[in-house]
Amino acid sequence: MATATVETLQFQAETKQLLDLMIHSLYSNKEIFLRELISNASDALDRLRFEAVTKPELMEGDEKLEIRIDADREHRTITIHDNGIGMSRDEVVTNIGTIAKSGTRELVERIKKGESKQSIAELIGQFGVGFYSSFMAADRVVLVTRRAGETEATRWESTGDGTYTVEPGEKDKRGTSITLHLKPEDRDNGMDEFSDRWVISRIVRRYSDFVGYPIVLTAEKDPEIEDLAKEKETGEKPKMPMEEKVLNSMKPIWVRPQSEVTQEEYKDFYRHISHDWTEPLKVISYKAEGRIEYQALLFVPTQAPYDLYYVASKPGLHLYVKKVQIMESCEDLLPRYLRFIKGVVDSPDLALNVSREMLQQDRHITLIRKGLTTKLLGVFEEMRENDHETYLKFWEQFGKAIKEGLSADYENKEKLLELLLFYSSNDKEKMTTLKQYVERMKEDQKEIFYLTGESREVVENSPHLEAFKEKGIEVLYLIDTVDELMIQTLHEYGGKKLKSVGKGTVNLGNEEEKKATEEALKEKEEQMKPLLDLLQKKLDTWVKQVRLTNRLTTSPVCLVGAEHDYSPQLEKLLQKGKGGGPKQRRILELNPNHDILGKLRERYDADQNDPAIEDYAHLLFGYGLIAESSELEDPVRFNKAMSDLMARSL
Repeated sequence: MATATVETLQFQAETKQLLDLMIHSLYSNKEIFLRELISNASDALDRLRFEAVTKPELMEGDEKLEIRIDADREHRTITIHDNGIGMSRDEVVTNIGTIAKSGTRELVERIKKGESKQSIAELIGQFGVGFYSSFMAADRVVLVTRRAGETEATRWESTGDGTYTVEPGEKDKRGTSITLHLKPEDRDNGMDEFSDRWVISRIVRRYSDFVGYPIVLTAEKDPEIEDLAKEKETGEKPKMPMEEKVLNSMKPIWVRPQSEVTQEEYKDFYRHISHDWTEPLKVISYKAEGRIEYQALLFVPTQAPYDLYYVASKPGLHLYVKKVQIMESCEDLLPRYLRFIKGVVDSPDLALNVSREMLQQDRHITLIRKGLTTKLLGVFEEMRENDHETYLKFWEQFGKAIKEGLSADYENKEKLLELLLFYSSNDKEKMTTLKQYVERMKEDQKEIFYLTGESREVVENSPHLEAFKEKGIEVLYLIDTVDELMIQTLHEYGGKKLKSVGKGTVNLGNEEEKKATEEALKEKEEQMKPLLDLLQKKLDTWVKQVRLTNRLTTSPVCLVGAEHDYSPQLEKLLQKGKGGGPKQRRILELNPNHDILGKLRERYDADQNDPAIEDYAHLLFGYGLIAESSELEDPVRFNKAMSDLMARSL
């Protein structure tokens, strides 16, 4: 029961301190106060409709349900009205005056101790404090409300200083009106002129465009050229007439059946949320029901954004709760490797903290993330199988991102493996999947062979492939930078181990052929051991072993690594990092059937101390580096050896 006098009451349980912490610490974007108040107004309208099912007299006839905003730039106020359920005096004191219950002291202490916002949200989530975001923008807030079905109104006022007043108010209809007396404008601290119609319009379109009730702005009409000229001439600002405008579309496209939405509407909405004026490659409308309900409208872009592979790139999913935007770029809804996906996710089941900026990391988010990831990977697989041309366009733009997932998303590793595409020695034009590679493998082939490199041209012409080409064995070309990281976790597929043709030893053919080749190579190494030892000695700074190989058929030399060594490309990446990386010594492999090695052996047999042998050692080492597109370790020494050789040959 309202009284005829003004009552001044104290906030309970250190609320003043809580307000100070909330206003200055928990909210990072001050403009969201308007989103909070609109959301509360929408909730009041929803509650009225709910209660009116059993009490139709609460509706007071056919009055249109709406949210109204009055902006007064002259007096620097903004008022948000709704004709929803309203509040009685007791409800005002309970729901607004007592924002904190017995746990406030604990909350304040936990904030002071710097606990995570997730743990704080578990406690603060019980408080109805969205209304108090008003004090980020206002230094005085006045609320007038009247409960549906009642005749008396209540007026509440506070400056957020620890006290508030409650008294009888005047309101001829049900609902709530909240007037904010705005703080001085301070753009350096995020304080825009919130009474400006264009600022209000921008905020509403950004956060509340899909609220299911019209949000009507009443503000001064913009001056025409004649008005501005008159103001300049007389020095008096003309009094402009007021005009009304509905700010929100009220059309959440993701809740409408696909059959009712045109492709043009999907394209327009995609452009609206992504700021990408190309058409989306794929539109995915998805509704989940069960333990958690949510709807998603997702878009696969046609082109990768320029910053897709930058660390600072932001995810493209907007998060809505009951059609109210909570986060513009939500990182938790999809794994990092799917950050290129654009769209919205709307769920009524999510628990939010005080600011609605940070989601509680609970099972709801986990379930949404899992469901969306499964749906997207299924769409990609279907695209690969049934629309291969479109999938090739997708892979060209986002294939590198998909490869990132192999080292991060172990739960979906098998699905990701089926999405991979590689160039290979099998076809100069078409890419291949791992499954297709395995189907083409020779009967006696036990491994999937690959080679990493800086480009397809470098890999395709690598001396490491010579024996494989001769025997018709397919080799995958791993030419993306991310392949070096991907291969660290991709050890096998379909029971077949992956093996780099640039590491370890190579012995191709059936068991009988392998045995014969191995014995012949061993015999030649015994015969040439003194020469090999000398070459090793001359190159010991960079080479840990010099040996003969059967992987070369036309080239004289190549450089390889041991089974667990880094590839040259990965070594370069590590060297670019902070502090550099380990510098590896390589293995120099020589072609025992090449004329160069034959003549080098003749020179060694004639004179073991021939100084030209050292020149040839550096030339062979340099040849191997250039063949794999690596930098020369000692370009001065290489150039001298080359010039001396040319001088002797002329």
